[in-house]
Amino acid sequence: MSASTAIGMVSASLRNLLVGEMRLNPPVDVTILAPDEQGSGRRINLFLYKVRENPFLRNQDWTLQSGPPDRLADAPLSLNLFYLLTPHAPNDDVSGNTAAHQILGDAMRVLHENPVVPRDHLDAGLVDARERLQIAAGTLESEELTGMWTTFSQPFRLSVPYQVSTVQLSRVPEAERPLPKRVRRIGVSGFEAPFQPPTVTDMTPAQGPAGTVLTFTGSALTGRRADVRVGDVSVSDGLTLTGDTFNAPLADDLRPGFYEVRVDISRLFRRTFLFEVTP
Repeated sequence: MSASTAIGMVSASLRNLLVGEMRLNPPVDVTILAPDEQGSGRRINLFLYKVRENPFLRNQDWTLQSGPPDRLADAPLSLNLFYLLTPHAPNDDVSGNTAAHQILGDAMRVLHENPVVPRDHLDAGLVDARERLQIAAGTLESEELTGMWTTFSQPFRLSVPYQVSTVQLSRVPEAERPLPKRVRRIGVSGFEAPFQPPTVTDMTPAQGPAGTVLTFTGSALTGRRADVRVGDVSVSDGLTLTGDTFNAPLADDLRPGFYEVRVDISRLFRRTFLFEVTP
């Protein structure tokens, strides 16, 4: 962010850029005057004709202040500046405004080659500013352009509009607050992730008559709860396991055929076996 005088610093920075980068011979003056103010004969003039608040940064939240790392600054006033670039040169009886057109072309080249004002051309008050000064060619409605020259009672001169953004003006020092303390440690009490998840590796036997007792073998089963279903029927619901082996009996009324045996261990492990009920 910049001081409240940053608008004038931006105009001075644009003038520094044009003075330092224009290559006409002999050199031309760069002025920052209103259209009705007199200047030298050969010059390029920057006229700040409009200032608008940046609509995208209007509701910006508190931001980290430059300097102290533990202070927050209130949202700055973010502005877009609109300039009119106008060349001036004495008219020639034959070539007319050719000299003014050359001046305008060289100035437009400089602004095109430097879409961001280089640091070495910035006013001293903007060197450490956080924002960059971006230059873009603008548009100007014919009614607005005509009204501008009519206001100053001056004959129309060929001019090109430019927009410079974004200029952020800082608020008073009182509009600051300390940065909230950061959370240093986050803990969840009473929670332990299992070092080894439960698994069921085997089921025996793989076939037998109805009523057969199935034996399941696995690892890390102690303390878990087992749910065994044959088809849609539960044969062991919420059985608390005391070791790595447990049993589950089949129903006595199962008809001969193949059945899916689904094992669920505390919602942490699931596996399906195939069992054949024999006559």
